[in-house]
Amino acid sequence: MHKENFKTGYVAIVGEPNVGKSTLMNALLEQKLSIVTRKPQTTRQRVLGILNRQDAQIIFLDTPGLIKPKYLLHEKMIGHAESALADADAILIMTEVSRKNEIPPEVEKILQKASGKPLLLVINKMDTLHRSEILPVIEAFASKEMFKEIIPVSALKRENLDDLLSTVIRYLPVHEPFYPQDIVSEQPERFFVCELIREKIFDEYRDEIPYSTAVECVEYKERSKGKTYIGADIIVERQSQKGILIGSKGEALKKIGQLSRVEIEQFLDRQVFLELRVKVREKWRENESMLKRFGYGVDRNA
Repeated sequence: MHKENFKTGYVAIVGEPNVGKSTLMNALLEQKLSIVTRKPQTTRQRVLGILNRQDAQIIFLDTPGLIKPKYLLHEKMIGHAESALADADAILIMTEVSRKNEIPPEVEKILQKASGKPLLLVINKMDTLHRSEILPVIEAFASKEMFKEIIPVSALKRENLDDLLSTVIRYLPVHEPFYPQDIVSEQPERFFVCELIREKIFDEYRDEIPYSTAVECVEYKERSKGKTYIGADIIVERQSQKGILIGSKGEALKKIGQLSRVEIEQFLDRQVFLELRVKVREKWRENESMLKRFGYGVDRNA
């Protein structure tokens, strides 16, 4: 039985690219759910992570970084962020110290759809400042008078996260848990397998290759004995990109497979046999049906 004052709620994490949203959620959950790279726009869908405590169940929604759309894919990414706002009981707007007190127009625009929900500003990378510099940064953001609370943190070093959690819980409704207390996400293993493969592509390639790539898990066979078989297609937009990903004598693809398999086995806690193929689907980032097939289909007007 839970206490009468047990709280449960959804908390969306929104902000521009590369401010540490995924790093923060992973740190709060003490488990890697959202993929993290040094490149912006790594997260393309909302990723749900469940933090179970004695006094609360906090359901975090990590969202894609908010940018000015260039492709239909970007429109869908913004749609994932908007759907998270619609579901949220509280909203963490994430920024970092180098942004001074600026809230990007893409972020301000989406917050107009927050419909009076509590906005809590999280200022990341505070470990890069001297202690005497922290208060002026907070005061600069406070001058905007947009936020119920302002919490400085270091997601990477896991500093001040207890204060962040206690602040978040104050804004959640009293409610029984929505999810069983032994799970950390509602998304299937296939989703995380695809994300981990995509993370390695972001790590290994520069320029346009990572952004032109999607991953589709086409086979997933658990066996009572032996390794779990996973077959995944890496989707690119041009034949030249396929050649780069495969590499000379298939060495580049083999490396992606090896790096991905290590991460996947760690995540699933079992051995896997991973088979990767590269396929060309021209202009998939502008193709509604393909975006839906790869899990990016969201109606922004829904």
